[in-house]
Amino acid sequence: MMHDPNSPLASGASPNLKHTLQKLRTNLLAERTPSGHWVGWLSPSALSTATAVSAIAAVLRSTGTDTQQATGLQALVQRGIGYLRTAQNADGGFGDTDRSHSNIATTYLAVAAFRLASPYLSGPGFSTNGSAQEDVSGDDASGDALRISRAESYLKVSGEIDGLRARYGTDKTFVVPILTNCAIAGMVPWKEVPRLPFEAALFPQSMYRFLQMPVVSYAIPALVAIGQARHFQGPPAFLPIRAIRAAAVPKTMRVLESMQPASGGYLEATPLTAFVLMSLAATDRADCQVARRAIEFLERSVLEDGSWPIDTNLATWVSSLSMFALAETETLQLEGADDSWCSQELIDWHLSCQHRQRHPFTGASPGGWGWSDLSGAVPDGDDTPGAMLALLSCLGRAKPLGAAEDRKADIERASLEGAEWLLKLQNRDGGWPTFCRGWGKLPFDRSSVDLTAHAIRALTKLFAAESTAASNVDLKQRVDKAIDKGFEFLERQQQADGRWLPLWFGNQDLPNEENPFYGTGRVLLAYAEGKRERPAVVQKAVQFLVDQQNPDGGWGGGPSLGGWLKSRGYATENRQGIPLSSSVEETAVVTEGLAAVAEKDPNLALSLQETETDPTTGENPDMMGTRLPQVISRGAHFLVDAVAAGREQEAWPIGFYFAKLWYHERMYPAVFATSALCRVLKFHAANDNASETC
Repeated sequence: MMHDPNSPLASGASPNLKHTLQKLRTNLLAERTPSGHWVGWLSPSALSTATAVSAIAAVLRSTGTDTQQATGLQALVQRGIGYLRTAQNADGGFGDTDRSHSNIATTYLAVAAFRLASPYLSGPGFSTNGSAQEDVSGDDASGDALRISRAESYLKVSGEIDGLRARYGTDKTFVVPILTNCAIAGMVPWKEVPRLPFEAALFPQSMYRFLQMPVVSYAIPALVAIGQARHFQGPPAFLPIRAIRAAAVPKTMRVLESMQPASGGYLEATPLTAFVLMSLAATDRADCQVARRAIEFLERSVLEDGSWPIDTNLATWVSSLSMFALAETETLQLEGADDSWCSQELIDWHLSCQHRQRHPFTGASPGGWGWSDLSGAVPDGDDTPGAMLALLSCLGRAKPLGAAEDRKADIERASLEGAEWLLKLQNRDGGWPTFCRGWGKLPFDRSSVDLTAHAIRALTKLFAAESTAASNVDLKQRVDKAIDKGFEFLERQQQADGRWLPLWFGNQDLPNEENPFYGTGRVLLAYAEGKRERPAVVQKAVQFLVDQQNPDGGWGGGPSLGGWLKSRGYATENRQGIPLSSSVEETAVVTEGLAAVAEKDPNLALSLQETETDPTTGENPDMMGTRLPQVISRGAHFLVDAVAAGREQEAWPIGFYFAKLWYHERMYPAVFATSALCRVLKFHAANDNASETC
């Protein structure tokens, strides 16, 4: 194999790619539970913590503090406030995570939490584990008053209620719950809270998309509980409407009960569950069945530091990603690697996560996977293809993995059912939405490029794997048609400069918090693995990513990442003295996508050049003549150095949850980097002109 002397990986001092990959593989295997799957770890969330504190404080206000349960709830409030006291940013606002910029939504919720919790705080202050501590840092009532004052100054600068409404536009999914929380805390009058047509929940789920709901599909519980709270607490509506809504209260409460999972947590999400609970408590219904189960969910899901995550876990999602990445490493013959991770227990667990009944929350047909094995998860258009790819990868080996071979028929059956589920979900525009077909009014219900690319990859893999799907002619015809429509959707969604913008991932340092690196990298994988030949589309996307490569060799990140690295004691420059600004996650996703298309199309890999030139000389001494193998190598080199520094253990907030709520997941850097370096090594093996240090 030839070595390019201009490649960062050509230096003899550069760490070995396979050695780095082995380290990542070892780290991933160490993250498993005793039963062989992965649970991951979602970041503490100031937003989730604030909503949980407000909900529990509202319960205490409704029921009193003279019971044994109230004592435990009061301790939760104190611990939650203890966490929020540590979470305020220098500008006075609060961000969704400990690594997030302040935003108006989380800041409003934090202020509401401090105000509602105030009667249930006592003593000199509380540490984050709830124990009393000396008041040496101002963590008392006067300290909280100062925190509120600073937060309110931030809100004023951010436009207050008008700024909050501007953040969400016509989508009332999150702005109405926030205003409800503020109304419960006495910060705004109830007339400021828009009415929600909670009576619409009485219609069959199949009709929701025709009713022009003001909230997205997953927010029906909030529509019911908050709509009822506004009905009882706000200015009365006209008599006929008021009478209709009063009659609908008991019936919609039964809808709320039927949608609540066994865990008590709607979608396993703290904010959604907390908004439902506080609305019930505000109308003196804190002792109803829905409220009791919601309280139990919050009691179980609190973290050790007194905070709550945005969701309980992403166990199915991170297990799918890990299984796919590890299966890819098996093709590279890494020293000491074997297939023992793919146990019968793991396969059975993953198969058990497939939903077998029509889902009460969205009405989804059986056959899909959600993000978690817990009861509050809902089958969706990202986790279903993720699970299919993971399971099919276990079958698609030249030497099939032992446990997967034993479960071959079960994997094939589950994958076929997953394919049917995806075909039913596809929208008329050719793209795939998250939960429900046909809900196209609000952003989080529309078709999205990241889900569409993922679905195309899974459906393509179904017929590439050694499975019985190949003999199903009817299914193959329908799948081929769906894939063609999916690619047509992707081509329509490509921006003029070549980028694609995803739904579920963002970058807090970019305008509009969009993440073209994740979106474009993921769509390139669909083109690399699918049969769609669109060289112009791919070329434009690749050129965009090449142009966006940071001086440190990576992608994404931004100014806030450098400051965070310094605060955590990491080096802020690479070995060449270039400031580090890229994230591991975004660099890995882009590097994987570029390596995949380069492996598929060597001509693209060998012909791409930078277009920027020096306006005076007509040359670009740094980038002129750069070829895609060098770009890929620089990205791989960034990942190698990041792993050597231990940064694969430190996640960056690129994840969006519902309504653009930020999170970071501890496993993302390692699992994304594993997949990326696998692709780079495959590209090297397929392309004699690519550089490699092995």
